[in-house]
Amino acid sequence: MSTPADPSQPLSARAHGSPLRGRAWLNTGGVELDLEDLRGKIVLLDFWTFCCVNCLHVLDELRPLEEKWSQELVVIGVHSPKFEFEKDPEALADNIERYEVSHPVLDDPELRTWSEYGARAWPTLMVLDTHGRIAGNLSGEGHAGNLDALIERLVAEGDADGSLRRGPAPTVLTERTPQTLRYPSKVTTLRDGRVVVSDAGQHRIVVFRPDGVTVDEVIGEGIRGYMDGEAEQARFAEPNGVLELPEEVAEEVGYDLLVADTANHLLRGVKLGQDRLLRARTATEVMTVAGTGQQWMQGRPLPRGEGDPRGFDLSTPWDLAWSTVLNRSVITMAGIHQMWMFDPVVQGLAVLAGTTQEGLVDGPVVGSWWAQPSGVDELPDGRLVIADSETSAVRILDPRVMRVSTLVGEGLFDYGHVDGAAATARLQHPLGVTALPDGRIAVADTYNGAIRLIDEHGAEDDSATVVTVATDLREPSDACVGPPVDGIGQLIVVESGAHRLTWVPVAKAAERVIDEGAQRSERPVTEVGPGPLTVRVLFTPPEGHKLDDSLGPSTQVSITTSPASMIRDGAGTGTELERVLDLDPAMTEGVLHVNARAASCDADPTVEFPACHMHQQDWGVPIRVVEGGPDHLDLSLLA
Repeated sequence: MSTPADPSQPLSARAHGSPLRGRAWLNTGGVELDLEDLRGKIVLLDFWTFCCVNCLHVLDELRPLEEKWSQELVVIGVHSPKFEFEKDPEALADNIERYEVSHPVLDDPELRTWSEYGARAWPTLMVLDTHGRIAGNLSGEGHAGNLDALIERLVAEGDADGSLRRGPAPTVLTERTPQTLRYPSKVTTLRDGRVVVSDAGQHRIVVFRPDGVTVDEVIGEGIRGYMDGEAEQARFAEPNGVLELPEEVAEEVGYDLLVADTANHLLRGVKLGQDRLLRARTATEVMTVAGTGQQWMQGRPLPRGEGDPRGFDLSTPWDLAWSTVLNRSVITMAGIHQMWMFDPVVQGLAVLAGTTQEGLVDGPVVGSWWAQPSGVDELPDGRLVIADSETSAVRILDPRVMRVSTLVGEGLFDYGHVDGAAATARLQHPLGVTALPDGRIAVADTYNGAIRLIDEHGAEDDSATVVTVATDLREPSDACVGPPVDGIGQLIVVESGAHRLTWVPVAKAAERVIDEGAQRSERPVTEVGPGPLTVRVLFTPPEGHKLDDSLGPSTQVSITTSPASMIRDGAGTGTELERVLDLDPAMTEGVLHVNARAASCDADPTVEFPACHMHQQDWGVPIRVVEGGPDHLDLSLLA
């Protein structure tokens, strides 16, 4: 199947979409869909995987489009897994419910439909016209405006030729009933012993009494949205990290908790209600302390410690910790692969680490690369430990010397369940880390369903080791230290997929060394020829836009390979969207890493302040050099 580079070319030039093949359909009431059934509809195929934060962003971008074009558009999520765990049909069903996916989903564990459509990145979007022909091919996020304009044009085409068939999408959803917790995410204990859990699946915060069972208070109405005010009226959207501020800080700023309001792209403050002698209890109040509510996109300013924190865009803040060294809260800004920090006293917001490029690069914080950091805690010595989920890594950020190092983890596509020496140990998409009083690190190894322990000085040669203390958990996403039981330390674990808190003993007798093998993400290999390889990033500015070079070159492309020596010439960063690579003929397999950016602005010369947008995507394409293979590789940023 080929995709035309320009979706505005004549109808006859559009290629027909390939059949939709996979293991099963979800959100259809068991009905299998095919493109013939959908003729007359605009069909948007969203190639996604539930581990990917950029894919979650796209789900939010699609919601208003699905509402606006409810009679003309059918969105189909093609679930194309990256990790082994994501191939589990039960896990997929859980995460469709977790993220409130309200359109049909094709389970494509073998990447059959992914391959048929030539997808090479998460997320990828394909738009089909009313005749089942491909009219658009987009990679990455931030395309809501482009999609809206394309759908409007295709609806007009369908009306003009009589092919448009209006009516609701073939979606069948199961009813959700309220429960104590639904897909909870993060947990912390308060100074008074109470346990606070972010009830992400029900968009609220639940405060338990010290037993972790009896509900003391619910903060939030339990409806996805955004609203400040008293606990019963406040609204969150998939809240995650919860941090109790140091007592003296809380007294000064007037609130007790800091909450990462993830899908709202905000930080919220919570002033907890208090019982008063012979007087009514004071109300719990929720307030916004950082973020505009808009998702940060390339081209927007990044905070540097100055200005009102509520004037900066955030991107999917996921977890929080207090750094005694920095005297600030630390934020895992998962949506743009960075670490940020927030000073509630002086109202200062700033980037701490990361370039916004996705990957695993250690060294000085300013040049470090991260991949969806999702858990953070402070070690007894003041260093920060971070769960870098997409690289299946646990990393250390030392705020005293401002450097980053990796304890466990290899890269974006390497994972597994392997204990032993940390240098060869493997995790699978961990979401939480907990500093234990003895200096060890507990890891919520989410996609392995396990709790792992890292001892930085566990081996005879003083190197780090990893062991497993609990298995068969359902998506553990965080943990905090609970009170000992019979002298044995306990972890209070958020078992997200089981909708509960689970107590896990941290006992020597529970330690096991497991080796289920190291794995790499299985993606279809792209065959290329042995001669020079031309890489072309396809980009057509959205309708009414033009390439914007007012602040410098409008495009940027960075190309590397794994292993790095696979490219003899052509690697690096440049402004051209087309690059010729000279590959080492001695190396027949590797991964081509391409990062592309393109800036476009409103083309109307009468507009004094034109609207601009930065388009960005990263690709990791496995390639195999074979005789007779193609001499070019096309990657669609917006085509």
